[in-house]
Order: sequence, then structure tokens, then C-alpha cells
Amino acid sequence: MTSRRARTAAIPPATPAGCAPGALARGPPKDPPLPNSSAPSPRSSTPGTDLALGALIGGACVLAGYGTLAWAVGNLAALAADQPSAPWTPVTAALHPQQLWPHLPGWEILAFARITPGLLLLALLALGLGVWMRLRKGRAKGLAQARDLSTLLPRETTAKARDLRPSLALVKNPPADETGLLLGTLRPGRREVRASWEDVLLAIMAPRSGKTSGLAIPSILRAPGAVLLTSNKAAKDAYAACLGPRRAVGTVWTLDPQQIAHAERVMWWDVLADAHTLAGARRLAGHFVAASVDESNANDFWSTAAANTLTSLFLAAARSGRPITEVLAWLASPSDRTPVDLLRDAGFDAVAAQLQGTVAGAVETRDGIYETARQYAACLLDPDIAAWVTPQPLLPEFQPAEFVTSRDTLFLLSKDGGGSASALIAAAADAVMRAAVIQAELSGGRLDPPLLAILDEAANVCKISDLPDLYSHLGSRGVIPITILQSYRQGVRVWGEAGMDALWSAATCKLIGSGIDDADFADKLSRLVGEHDVETLSYSTSDSGTSSSTSMRQERILPADEIRALPKGQALLLATGIRAALVDLKPWYKEPDAGPLAKQSAEATAAITERALAKTRAAAGQPEDGLPQGWPA
Repeated sequence: MTSRRARTAAIPPATPAGCAPGALARGPPKDPPLPNSSAPSPRSSTPGTDLALGALIGGACVLAGYGTLAWAVGNLAALAADQPSAPWTPVTAALHPQQLWPHLPGWEILAFARITPGLLLLALLALGLGVWMRLRKGRAKGLAQARDLSTLLPRETTAKARDLRPSLALVKNPPADETGLLLGTLRPGRREVRASWEDVLLAIMAPRSGKTSGLAIPSILRAPGAVLLTSNKAAKDAYAACLGPRRAVGTVWTLDPQQIAHAERVMWWDVLADAHTLAGARRLAGHFVAASVDESNANDFWSTAAANTLTSLFLAAARSGRPITEVLAWLASPSDRTPVDLLRDAGFDAVAAQLQGTVAGAVETRDGIYETARQYAACLLDPDIAAWVTPQPLLPEFQPAEFVTSRDTLFLLSKDGGGSASALIAAAADAVMRAAVIQAELSGGRLDPPLLAILDEAANVCKISDLPDLYSHLGSRGVIPITILQSYRQGVRVWGEAGMDALWSAATCKLIGSGIDDADFADKLSRLVGEHDVETLSYSTSDSGTSSSTSMRQERILPADEIRALPKGQALLLATGIRAALVDLKPWYKEPDAGPLAKQSAEATAAITERALAKTRAAAGQPEDGLPQGWPA
């Protein structure tokens, strides 16, 4: 709704017919004044008058400032020459400095009472202009300021952390990183903005927009408890940057079945550990299906039938204590009745009957279902991949239940695309988060310290089909997920429109970085940020002179083009119950301890490169010196 306040000239109304001239003096007229009157009004103004008044006030301020500086510098010069100081008279100091310090030579008057104050005034004006421009840029019109974000600022996040974490209840001044997850800083003042330990986060940032350096890595380095990271990169990425620092606080576990970091296999994880129940087996099968098909095809006949078959086979293998590789043998021979018998022995008669019905059905249908299931489990055909998730007696086993109560770190690395091991990565991440929820329930309802689950490249290597539903309660259990996507449409491809909308709505803190090229999504964000009133000044000219009027109109706080043009390192923050705000991310390489961290990152990257070269030489039959076998050194 707009309002209009017109300042126009008005003349006294004409005396009505039949009324004495003095009658109007005894009371107001019954009719309102004519709107097009031309006589001046006390509230009327002209552009020239406003400009002159502004120039007069500005000139007076500049003169007072210059005079004060001249008086201060002149007195310093007088004291240095053992001359008496002058009283504070800025006008005289600015216009007639020789009257205040008659004993000073003319060159000193010129240098100290003329030139120096002028240079100081120019420097102060430039500094003030720079600060004003910086604040104006940081305090975008209509966006949230510090008073609006009080629940995310240190005072309230510290108080909330004491309520959420019993271990901090008696700590007088807990470290800032123990009280909440750093999101960035707010201008002015560079005040830190932190999410609480019950917030769940969603970040949408384009590639190379700072999502890893400004969000994932700082969150890992500052985490007070266990950390889980999924990624499809290692060198010069979060893995390399955080490997050394996290080793200093706990054990680092790396599940790298496709050798993204070329990490040596020094652990194994039982992928069937949670498949001893029908629900657990179904979740595991769902990860294999989600890794292979998009949401639009996940519910067709072949996908559903293959998922049911995998569920039955996983359950049979888990209940009989067999490795997951046994499932591949059963898939290769649909007529094998072993899994049916194992399910009946375990008391799952209905599941066994369903599997028997699939096996005994039409050959074409059965073969189609089994072939689809084989495609979903194809990554297990690689023995190097399967070795990470099958028993290895000489290696320690990764236990999610022990991990969630430690300060350990789990790196889950996989390639994206066809044939990847992303199903295992999603299953491992899901197992850890579910173990954290169970541990939280055993600990009074909330995990302390909280578990940080950073699902980087979630739409490529960690497709947890019911992640939007998990978001609704993970935060209340002390499990803090940060799902990082490259675009909104990428999430729609994985979870569908309804699923992505649910994930967006369930996330209590949303960070939107640079590179949003989706016009519809940018316009949606612009509408969510809202509108604000803008005052417009207009002038009109008539025979009686020029008059001005002001009117109010509404415009977008952040138009879609401005959201698209957000600079790297800046993000739009949408938090539940709070107006939208712009925050500056805090990249790890700009921190005070960035030097040692950069050195450790470079060393980790060099080690990854060396391991890759060693494998390449070994595959080519070359010794360590790079010469083919049999060649003279």
C-alpha cells in the first residue's frame, strides 16, 4: 500500500457568496481548501531552497572541522616553539590563524594551520566516505541487521548452547566454536553469525563459489565432536585441508573404495550390519536404487521389483552372517533357493514367499527384475571396492556406534556417475546418522557434543532418498547435517519437486551463495527476501512556480539479478523466523592460523599425488625410478 504526501502551495479560499468578509475569521470554512491554489504555503519548498540549506549546513560542518583541526595543530606548533596556546576558536583558526599565534613565523602558520589541517580533513573525509560506502554495501536496504539476528549472535547462541549441551552448563565462558556452527560474519562490525546445535542446514552454491573453503572446511576444523564428510574430491579439497588437523584431535577413518585419495585400506565397514531387520535391509536396498536412478524413475515396476529383491537378498545374507558379495552370486543364479531357505530359517516366511514368487514367475519378468538388481549392485563386482565393506580379519572394523561419541573423523569418498560406489557412501553416512540418533536417545535425547554431517556433493555421491524426512528430527537429536548442492534443480533431480520442497522447508538455516543462474529460483528467492518502501521525490512546474512532492512505492529488496550477481565469499542467509541477511563467509585460508593449515594441506595433496603416480607406475610395470622393468638404471 502506497502513501502520498504532497507539499503544494495553497491560497486562502475565496469568501463564499452571501457571507460577510469577517465571517471566515470566526471559524474554519465548511468546504476544504482548493487543491490547485497558487499562494505559497508554510510547508511548501523548492529544490533551490533545499539545496541551498543543505550546502549551508555542509559548509558550516566542514568549516568547523577544518577550524578545529587548525586550532589543534596550531597549538601543537605553538607549544613546540614555547609559545602560549590559543583558546578554542575554530572560525578564527580557520580564517585568521595569525591572530591566534602572532609569534609564529608565516611559514609555520602556512604549514601547520593551513596545509596540515586541510590534508587531515581530506583524509578524514575519505576515510568516512570509505566506511560509509562499506557499511552501505554491507547493510543492504531492507535486509536484516544485528538486532534482527540476535538469536544467531554470540550472546544468545551461548545461552542456547548451555541449554542444549549439558557439558557447557557450568562453563562460564565456553569457546565460541563450542556454542554453535559458524555461518559467517555480518556487517558492520564483522560480528560472527552462528547456527545453534539444533539447526539443520542447506547450502546451495555454484562450483568454485566458496562452498568448500568458506563453509565445509571451516565447519570441520571448528567442530567440537565427531565429523562426517562426503565428497568426490580429495587433493586441494576438504580432505587434504582437514586431514592433518583432524588427526590431531582423534582417529581419521577414510572409506575410499574408488581411490579418490588413493588411501591405503586400513579399515573395513560391515555394510550389512544394519540389514538384520527388514527395515534395515530395505533402507540398504534403497541406497543402491537411489544411486542408480533419478527420483522420476525410482518408483517404476522394474525399480520397485529390483529393490524388493535386493531387500530379500540383503536380509538373507545379514541373518546368515554371510558377506554382501554372496548376494552377487545369488543374483547371478535366480534359481538358487539358498536365500529363500535362509529367510525361512530366520523366521521371515512372508519375505521368503515373496522372493520365491519372483523366482517362480515368468522367466522374462524374473530375468528382467534380476538384471535390474544386478545393475544396481554392479559396484560390488569390483573386488577392490567390495573389500572395503566385507570382513577383513587383519584390519580394524569401523563401528558407527563408537564413532558418534568420539572426536573422530570419517571421510567418505566416491566418484559420481555410472558404476560408482556412491551407494556405499550413502549407506555409510546413513548408518552413522542413525547410530547417532540411537545414541542420543540413550543419552537423554540429544548427542553431546553434536555430530556434524557435511554432505558435500550430496546429489552426486550421497543420495539418501529420505533425507528430507530425516531433516525434521536430526537437529533435535544433536545431529547437525549440512547438505551442500550446486543448484536447486540438482536437488529436484534427486528428491523430486515435493522432496526438494520438503528439504528446503525443513532446513532451519539456508545459505545461498554466488552463481545462482536458475531464473525461477532466483525470482523465488527475491520474493522470499521481500519488498521495502522507497521514497520518490518528484517536481512539478506551473505558472505559480515549482513545487515538489514525495510518494512511496515498493520494490524488491534484492532483485533476481542482484542475487545472481552475489560475489564469491558472500551468501544470503535465510533462517527460520528471521528476515533475510547477507553474510560474509570466513574461508579457512583467511584465518590467523592459515599458514600451518596451508602447509599441511599441501603436504596431503603431495602425498595423494605421489600415491597416484606410484599406482600408475606399478600398473605400467615400472619400478619406483620410473624406468620400465628390465631397463638399465
